[in-house]
Amino acid sequence: MSTTTRSASPASPSGPLSGADELNRRLGGIRTEPAESPQLEALALAVSANQPVLLWGEPGIGKSAGLGQLAAGLGLELETVIASVHEPSDFAGLPVVGEDPAATGVPMAPPDWAVRLARAGQGLLFFDELSSAPPAVQAALLRVVLERQVGSLRLPSSVRIVAAANPPSSAADGWHLSPPLANRFVHLRWTHDPRTVARGMAGTWPEPSVPVVDPGRVPGAAARARGAISGFLTARPGLVHHLPADAENRGRAWPSPRTWDMALRLLATGYATKAGREAVAAALTGAVGDGAGLELLSYLEHLDLPDPDRVLADPDAFALPERGDRQLAFLIAVVSAVRDGLTRERWEAGWAVLAKAVDAGVPDVAARAAVDLAAMRSPNWPVPAGIDGFLDLLRQSGALPSGG
Repeated sequence: MSTTTRSASPASPSGPLSGADELNRRLGGIRTEPAESPQLEALALAVSANQPVLLWGEPGIGKSAGLGQLAAGLGLELETVIASVHEPSDFAGLPVVGEDPAATGVPMAPPDWAVRLARAGQGLLFFDELSSAPPAVQAALLRVVLERQVGSLRLPSSVRIVAAANPPSSAADGWHLSPPLANRFVHLRWTHDPRTVARGMAGTWPEPSVPVVDPGRVPGAAARARGAISGFLTARPGLVHHLPADAENRGRAWPSPRTWDMALRLLATGYATKAGREAVAAALTGAVGDGAGLELLSYLEHLDLPDPDRVLADPDAFALPERGDRQLAFLIAVVSAVRDGLTRERWEAGWAVLAKAVDAGVPDVAARAAVDLAAMRSPNWPVPAGIDGFLDLLRQSGALPSGG
């Protein structure tokens, strides 16, 4: 097993505290070894998907240390902002009056940490002690988290945002998060393993690997995720939006169109990185909440979609799934794959796939996919034979002229 040794700081000059400094230097030198950590993998998954993440855990449990470890693994600079000690103007910006404000307006000056991130072009922005920030500060943070706007400065899209919070019961002057702010984060529970801490006290800490997106898996991952999430919400429309009744749960993860978009991106990133099931499960429930998330995970477990790109390469070599929900999810994935790499050959292969739904006696399952596929047609492409079973539907939808 390979290990890495992190050297302590250089020896300090001689003096009354030189012995104490030497002792602290020795205690600061640690070794690391490869290890698995589903919670750090879930955090890395959300950061790779560029979704704002909120780590929930008791004080002193290692949230900041875990984030520092991730930043080092990703090669990103970590910029830490203690949210609880700032004023709303620190995030909204302070007005800077110029010579002629009536002509030029009054720009809002951003803080120094925002300027450093903008100059670097990327980085990891860490808001600590979020649950200790009063409601006025939380409201000011909304625009930073959602629009990446700090005063008059817009942060680069490659800047990742992570926050940490203690439960209100253990936070200093703790507040429940407002529903609008809570609904903008992927919520992850941060815990500790006593055995890991004990080994760390002996001088060896784990160094989990960070999942990396495989460029070759990106097209298929995007299509599979679209098919899965769209198919699930078609089957369970009541889970599209559900605001919890109590203040505590409103300040955590709950399903909304915004968080389902988060789940889509997290699932696609999971497919593209081959992330572990436990990490993907934590990320998905952290986006849409435990109730909706567990139903989604059960649905995914039995879904097992074929790779849509392989099917498009040879549409005659596959059989349509038997279950209706799998059929719908698969056809949506196929159409998404065609859209992501649109060519005449792939478009015609898509119709060959949809024709199997007609042959199987379930054209209604493929109806929406047919409308979407027809809308991608280039004017000079001939109408394929597989479209025959959908002509009436396409004419009614306007996707095909009445005389086409």
